[in-house]
Amino acid sequence: MASAKSDNQTDGATLQKADLENFPVAPSFLPAAWRTDLMAVYGFARLVDDAGDGDLADPEQVAALLDVPVVADPTAFRLGLLDGLERDLDRAFEATLGRGGEPPRHPLMKALVPLADRHPVTPEPFRRLIEANRVDQTTTRYATYRDLLGYCTLSADPVGRLVLAIAGVATPERIALSDAICSGLQIVEHIQDVAEDLGRGRIYLPADSRERFGVTEADLAEPTAGPRVRELIAFEAERARTLLDRGAPLVGTVHGRLRLLLAGFTAGGYAALAAVEDAGYDVLAQQPKPDKRRLALRAAALFAKGR
Repeated sequence: MASAKSDNQTDGATLQKADLENFPVAPSFLPAAWRTDLMAVYGFARLVDDAGDGDLADPEQVAALLDVPVVADPTAFRLGLLDGLERDLDRAFEATLGRGGEPPRHPLMKALVPLADRHPVTPEPFRRLIEANRVDQTTTRYATYRDLLGYCTLSADPVGRLVLAIAGVATPERIALSDAICSGLQIVEHIQDVAEDLGRGRIYLPADSRERFGVTEADLAEPTAGPRVRELIAFEAERARTLLDRGAPLVGTVHGRLRLLLAGFTAGGYAALAAVEDAGYDVLAQQPKPDKRRLALRAAALFAKGR
């Protein structure tokens, strides 16, 4: 059993990354219970991403906590950590169902137990997030936009579905709209992070699009984007905008603070796209970041219009 001190070391650095997101993960205008539940979802998603990316503050400590062997091969070690986290996820849901057995070991997994007690959530969306990170260990390029969207069903869409479940408003129609927003937000993030992803050996710009604009991998490794790269980024940005436009009517199907939350998430995507456009679609020189004032104005407009 981890001590309180080691619990803080294990989850503190992970949760601190919430401040770096395009929109506040659990803004203060939400009820305290919602903020707690959203931070539990964020903590899980960030933990899994950090394990998959090799960004854990102390991977060996997490490995020891989960009984995962430390091996020399980085990919094998990351896959082992993801398997260990999935086993801990099973422990969390077993505890929720009151079946006894061993409680979850990782502090961020323990936070899922009260969440699952309060809301009709299943392990499936959490498993999808883990699977997305397994895919990242073996798939570093995507041939087509359709292939990339398939990845987004694992890496992004589950988060929106969990938010709807926490709010108690999940319906098939809302889920479809949420999926469009989440996939759009994921593609926006890929656009912002082209240089960072390439440093990890990954390219999320589809190969057929790169071929269409005559962009090579060497072009993406340049310190600044040339004309062909800028045209490619503008093209992919428009695809992301189309997804956000398709999903934005979700905002108008809910009310109150949930409406404001969803308006904020969606506005974060639009504001990030505006930042990319302001940078002349050069995402290589520096990572475009959304302007907070523009984000707030867009969120207010989405809240008022409902789309």
